[in-house]
Amino acid sequence: MQTSEIATRWVDYFAKQDHHIQPSASLVSPDPSLLFTVAGMVPFIPYIIGTDVSPHPRIASVQKCIRTKDIEEVGKTTRHGSFFQMLGNFSFGDYFKEGAINYAWEFLTGPESEGNLGFDPERFWVTVWNEDHEAISHLQSVGVDKSRIVRLTREENFWDTGQPGPAGPCAEWHYDRGPEFGPEAVGGTVDPGGDRYLEIWNLVFDQYLRGEGSGKDYPLIRELDQKAIDTGAGLERIAYLKQGVANMYETDEVFPVIAKAQELSGKTYGADGGDDVRMRVVADHVRSALMLIGDGVTPGNEGRGYVLRRLIRRSVRAMKLLGVDERTMPELLPASLTAMSATYPELEANRSRIEAVAYSEEDAFRRTLTNGTTIFDTAVTKAKADGAKALSGADAFELHDTYGFPIDITLEMASEQGIQVDEAKFRELMKEQKERARADAKAKKGGHADVGVYNGIKEASGLTEFRAYEELNTATEITAIIKDGVSVPVAQQGETVEVILPQTPFYAESGGQEADSGVIRSAHGTLEVIDVQKPVKGLIVHTVNVVEGEVAQGDQVSAEVDPEWRLGARQAHSGTHLLHASLREVLGPDALQSGSYNKPGYLRLDFSWPSALSPETRSEIEEVTNRAIRADLGVSAQYMTLPEAKEWGAVALFGETYDETVRVIQIGGPWSRELCGGTHVEHSSQVGMVAVSGESSVGSGSRRIEAFVGIEAFQKLAAERALVSELTTTLKVQPGELKGRVEKLLERLSEAEKQLTGYRQAAMQQVAAGLVEKAVDVSGVRVVTHQSTNATGGDDLRNLVTDVRARLGEGSPTVVAIAVDVDGRPQIVVATNAAAREVGLKAGDLVKTASSILGGGGGGKPDLAQGGGQDASKIPAALEAVAAAVGARA
Repeated sequence: MQTSEIATRWVDYFAKQDHHIQPSASLVSPDPSLLFTVAGMVPFIPYIIGTDVSPHPRIASVQKCIRTKDIEEVGKTTRHGSFFQMLGNFSFGDYFKEGAINYAWEFLTGPESEGNLGFDPERFWVTVWNEDHEAISHLQSVGVDKSRIVRLTREENFWDTGQPGPAGPCAEWHYDRGPEFGPEAVGGTVDPGGDRYLEIWNLVFDQYLRGEGSGKDYPLIRELDQKAIDTGAGLERIAYLKQGVANMYETDEVFPVIAKAQELSGKTYGADGGDDVRMRVVADHVRSALMLIGDGVTPGNEGRGYVLRRLIRRSVRAMKLLGVDERTMPELLPASLTAMSATYPELEANRSRIEAVAYSEEDAFRRTLTNGTTIFDTAVTKAKADGAKALSGADAFELHDTYGFPIDITLEMASEQGIQVDEAKFRELMKEQKERARADAKAKKGGHADVGVYNGIKEASGLTEFRAYEELNTATEITAIIKDGVSVPVAQQGETVEVILPQTPFYAESGGQEADSGVIRSAHGTLEVIDVQKPVKGLIVHTVNVVEGEVAQGDQVSAEVDPEWRLGARQAHSGTHLLHASLREVLGPDALQSGSYNKPGYLRLDFSWPSALSPETRSEIEEVTNRAIRADLGVSAQYMTLPEAKEWGAVALFGETYDETVRVIQIGGPWSRELCGGTHVEHSSQVGMVAVSGESSVGSGSRRIEAFVGIEAFQKLAAERALVSELTTTLKVQPGELKGRVEKLLERLSEAEKQLTGYRQAAMQQVAAGLVEKAVDVSGVRVVTHQSTNATGGDDLRNLVTDVRARLGEGSPTVVAIAVDVDGRPQIVVATNAAAREVGLKAGDLVKTASSILGGGGGGKPDLAQGGGQDASKIPAALEAVAAAVGARA
């Protein structure tokens, strides 16, 4: 039974049981605390914990999931994978334990001919909470023998969110694969060792309200008024049971990549343990990368982009370790895409975009491998020269952080060189980086991490009536005031607080559009609105400064949006839609928006594209956008269901979560149709003007275009016109002749610089000849110390020092030390010949002696080293110290 058929059977079965079939949410989680959708229940968390009301009492889904916490463990066993699919059925105040158990039993053990899975009922074991007598009774009533119902403690079988809120016991269904997979369960356990008892479905009964406590040590306060069912069945696990293979890597959706890896490498899966691990890494990571790119993620250096980059690079490296040095993604990715398209046909529709992103990242990493290997070789050479037995943790971290080398690559390459790696220091630096990232993420979340106070207000006062589309001024009242996460009755002048109104004309930041600016006035005070957010669905919160007087809960107020701000915001948001449509017209449908930000006068738009735009293409996009503005296209907003919007051709953006009823902004008919909740102009001409100011990379396969909008666009062009006028006046040319004149000036400047370099080098050679004559004998060592006035920096110093050393020859030990004052900052270079090194004189040691006097530091190789400091007046003393050090060692 193919994996896609199992998914179809699941959907069909629960549709017959009156469940709303929810399409899979994006792998990009809408929860700000999660990078990805990590479980099938994630899209339904608001319904489970009660922060939102489900539009349907019964829901079923096949949800794409990714977990990358232990990415290094992928492939080492056949159980672990980063991408998986979770089958789920959910009930919110509808059926409970009896219904969930009946559905599970029927679907698992009912005949295949009737759309079920047809498993042997005698091979199921179920673990339950030892106090859940209701579930035990229902299990026995459907036919599960009591000897195969395993009773566990709360520590072993109980679900909660880790904080006060919903909690409840589980019923975990395990399938007995037979004695060839491990010993028999004896004494009330389904984990006797081996892979015999495979958990395939977990039914969670959200039954209780739990209190404060750690771990599972908390009180169960009472039963919930509205109980819920939350289940999750592993599609891959069911698939390899139904397909009669040993594990998920041998299923129809995963093994085709292993087969292609065998073909490319000439290796056979199952012949060598190490090669098997690498092939599993490739199979898992290629599939995960495919699905992430399909959901709009692009490679980058942080967050989701970094996870994707790491997946691709680990797969490329694994293929390299399998002996394949050529590009492999053009072979591996299509194999995975073909295997997954039966369940996710949108992958085929987006094939060209997905392939462009993946192939570009592989090419970038192949270049990185070359560059990083050079850096690695240099670091190893230095470590060996310094007598170190290990590559420093700092070097390993730089290879990881800057060049994208996974630590296992560095460890393997170091082993090949006969040197270890200070892995402990590397892990310490990685931990510090993660802590910085966590602290940054926590800071970015602001004050909305604990939403309890907002939910309380929403339950007591209801949802905020959003009037931003209809009006700029609203007469209303203050429902609540929050300060430092606590509801307070009054806010006084000088305080910054949050204010909730039952109706508001203020647009809350979302969809890339910055929040509105304005004021809230009462009879006794004035509030400056500095931010507007939606910490929980349906509740709009205004962050305000009390600039005058005081306000209290219940005060009648006038909420007033700054009209100039709103006009600019509308221009920028409509300008973003126009620019997006122009990108798609010029570049094609693969140039899809992946993110945006707009505020009055400015917009930026991230889009999928593999390479930089030429100046001509940028100009064409800008022209198409401004022609659309000049055409005075109509702008309209229409409401429809999400399927209707997609059928209508509306563009839904990656990573966004939409309600069942969506708002579509149309500009110029089908030319621009996007799902959007932002504020917009009524006609495109009201945007005024869009002036593209820049285009750059924001990650592999992703570009960013920036532009000024409206009066700010005019001001930008006016400033550029003024600059051109000033230059033409200065250079005494017409505007059309300016480019040619500047090019000629640059040519003359380049030629002059070449001549100056030649003069300086000739002068330096004369200096070198003179310094040879000034060499002095210090305890049998020829020593040259000199403060240069000709050198302009480190390069000149190194050339001069090595020139003097070469002129003095190898006849006897030689040390050359030359320093220079560069804008008040001293630099020094020391060189030694082979004879000097034989008597223990190393350039690195000597430069450290000099640099310590200069108030700095330095280092390098035994034959050539460089240093510097803070105090150029100490150069003579530093040079004397070098000579003294030579005398002391010689």
